[in-house]
Amino acid sequence: MDLSSLPTDNGFRLRGQEVSRLETFVDAAFAFSMTMLVIFYNQLPDSAAELREAMRKVPSFVLCFILLVQFWQAHNLWSRRYGLEDRKSTVLSLAFLMVVLVWVYPLRMVISSGLAMLTGGWLPSEISLDKAHWLLDLQTVFMIYGAGYGLLSWLMWRLNRHALHNADALELDARERHLAITDLGFDRIRTLAAAISLCMSLMLLAVPQARLESLQMLGVLVASLPMFVYAAMGAAMGYYGGKRSSALVALEQGRTDAA
Repeated sequence: MDLSSLPTDNGFRLRGQEVSRLETFVDAAFAFSMTMLVIFYNQLPDSAAELREAMRKVPSFVLCFILLVQFWQAHNLWSRRYGLEDRKSTVLSLAFLMVVLVWVYPLRMVISSGLAMLTGGWLPSEISLDKAHWLLDLQTVFMIYGAGYGLLSWLMWRLNRHALHNADALELDARERHLAITDLGFDRIRTLAAAISLCMSLMLLAVPQARLESLQMLGVLVASLPMFVYAAMGAAMGYYGGKRSSALVALEQGRTDAA
């Protein structure tokens, strides 16, 4: 392959020019998963009141849509950059797809319950928490979210790591290797955040519910700590991305000086 003739994206030569059957399958499955997020999932509203109630579900749909699009975009970028179609790439991509299809409906329930809690019930929740066992129910919701998010992040980590193992065969230059390692780092941060969130949920299950209830609002905040991990994840990714961008500038400057 004449790499010099390939189109580039942010200086990365796109080796996956032909859309493979696997990529087509992944795209179709993601499109199907999006249909499971639609706000009119039972039947179309036949009154203005039902329409208003359905429109209250739009924020949950938007957040779920954004999350799924982020993972679809990550896999699509991986496919465009490397064009790998070997056995390991196929297995990892199919596993990635399986997690998406299993996770999509619980994701909608998790997001809706979180928004309902943040808005004091103004936004509707698709899952009810048992007042007698609210701590167990809440941590179950957090763990389902974390398991899906963590698995998808880990699978993208494996895909990017596989591409780096084939760096010589793909003839990745210094800039491409740097960008690939950067993506790998982002995947690690996401996976670690999900793992920490899961561990925190398991630890909170060991806390007596009555003890948290005695703390009132502080107890609710403590019980919600597993989700705050993802806010910290965003800050960590911003810091890491800044460092990698600075390193890339230094790399490019060094190449320019050497020339």
